[in-house]
Amino acid sequence: MKINKVVDALEQYAPLPLQEGYDNAGLQVGLTETVEVSGALLCLDVTEQVVEEAIEKGCNLIVSHHPLIFRKLARISDENYVQRTVRKAIKNDIAIVSMHTNMDVATGGVNFKIAEKLGLKNLKFFAGEKEVDGVKGGEGMIGEVPETEGWAADDLVLLLRDKFAVESVQCNQLLRRPIRRVALCGGAGSFLLDAAIQAGADAFITGEMHYHEYFGHEQEIQICVIGHYQSEQYTSEIFKSIIEEKCPGVKCLISEINTNPIIYL
Repeated sequence: MKINKVVDALEQYAPLPLQEGYDNAGLQVGLTETVEVSGALLCLDVTEQVVEEAIEKGCNLIVSHHPLIFRKLARISDENYVQRTVRKAIKNDIAIVSMHTNMDVATGGVNFKIAEKLGLKNLKFFAGEKEVDGVKGGEGMIGEVPETEGWAADDLVLLLRDKFAVESVQCNQLLRRPIRRVALCGGAGSFLLDAAIQAGADAFITGEMHYHEYFGHEQEIQICVIGHYQSEQYTSEIFKSIIEEKCPGVKCLISEINTNPIIYL
């Protein structure tokens, strides 16, 4: 099977026109139409170590969530990790494809995966809804907790720590009422906080927020910030399910490298 067949399957699931205008999803490096796929390595970020892992495991395709090439490259040398990674991929005939904000917003995408891990039900989009090639998308998800009595705020924090291996959840003042509706947005989703409140959410989960954005919401909504990497770490599971269903027989491996550049001491 040619690499482009795998790429087509991913782009049918999350069409590139769903991506935000600032984004650079899609093909990053390499050839796809003439090369047989020997295996796909799935990851959140592409680094030199991830390319080395692909070489060791016999994969000539890397599928990442975050684009390796996000801004224009003026040169390809060894000045930074992006340039070095591009050189290593080209030298070893490895194609790199990224599914970023298009996979964030697509039905069954990143936000759906977060909701699935939490066991939320009756999911729907609450902001930025769009549709491309029959695929519906939205910038944020909202769902109901499975327990009729709701969750206590501290129980939600403990659940997040358990399901997403979070060292420390950043929160505002703990809510003193049951949490029954949860809104969420993976990655840097703080821009959706007001929309989550308007949608009637009791809690809002995202990966990043600025300091001043926490103010003024005490007992209005429970804010839980779990880290950018942590919120999107299961995206590779989505890639794997798509490829295994649409491209049976293609070797599909999730990277074993933790690329999170942030550590907690």
